[in-house]
Amino acid sequence: MSPDIAAVGAALLARWSEPHRRYHDVAHLLGVLDAVDDLAGFADDPDAVRLAAWYHDAVYAGAPDDEENSAVLAEADLSALGLPAELVDEVARLVRLTVEHDPGPSDRNGQVLSDADLAVLALEPAEYRRNSARVRAEYGHVPDADFRAGRARVIAALLAAPSLYRTPDARRLWEDAARRNLTSELRTLSE
Repeated sequence: MSPDIAAVGAALLARWSEPHRRYHDVAHLLGVLDAVDDLAGFADDPDAVRLAAWYHDAVYAGAPDDEENSAVLAEADLSALGLPAELVDEVARLVRLTVEHDPGPSDRNGQVLSDADLAVLALEPAEYRRNSARVRAEYGHVPDADFRAGRARVIAALLAAPSLYRTPDARRLWEDAARRNLTSELRTLSE
């Protein structure tokens, strides 16, 4: 491995390990990468999706421009490493897609990354609740009533969709469990 690649990898791991992260941390990254592996056969370019997974929350400050800043970081790092411009562009596009998790019907790479990022919704109920508590901890600066209302809006919007996941394998593997977890959390937020 070249020293440049090793340095970029170490810098990425340092970002994912920042002390303010409670949910968007190395455990989240590993979960997304595992889910990408589960869905890789559906992607047009699994390696681009894996790189996008590494970068999708590389910059995380709980700010609206985190994804954009993560995409810009990916463009800078991957270009400096000499990767082909088409691959760099695809990775940055995929990172930006995680703002809305709404890939087009023919965007197989986007569908895999989006589904992998949302795979956490289908964890076992106890682990899902622990993850939800970690999300809340990251937003500790937000008053409880505001957080609960915002989280309830997000969950209601997810549940209103015909499917949480875009790929056939993700729907088969995770849809039912994710809907149960979201429905349960929404009930507790409404209490």
